Amino acid sequence: MTELSIIPCGRKKIWDKQPEMGAVPAKDAYIGTLHQRSRQYAEMFTDQWVILSAKHGFLLADDIVDGQYDVTFGQKSDEIITRDKLIRQVIDKQLDQFDRLVVLTGKKYKPVINGTFAEDMPRVYPLLPYGGIGYILQALKQSVETNIPIHE
Repeated sequence: MTELSIIPCGRKKIWDKQPEMGAVPAKDAYIGTLHQRSRQYAEMFTDQWVILSAKHGFLLADDIVDGQYDVTFGQKSDEIITRDKLIRQVIDKQLDQFDRLVVLTGKKYKPVINGTFAEDMPRVYPLLPYGGIGYILQALKQSVETNIPIHE
């Protein structure tokens, strides 16, 4: 079974530390702890990962992020990507070719994922039972350290 992890982007970005940086690949843009731990988990336990950004949508590792931004799903902003664009990205980037989605995000992403992928696409949200960011970070770290996935 092939699995695609969907991981969060995060507020902390490379431009917070290096404001002079120009455009960078998505894999280098996000530097927050939740993003890093989710990515480690995804790389260890699933076949591929993609970052979900409220501004850019689904970003593959080498997709270019042009600079600093600060928008999240649920905000009122013209910068938030539309559902139609997300659906188009799923098709164009062949994200619907996996057997299952492993969604390593919080609950505010759930309606976005459910509204973007076909209903019959199997998916799991292994982080939803954890009550807060501290518990989520701890669960991801422990899973990677013990080599025991939490999404089985």
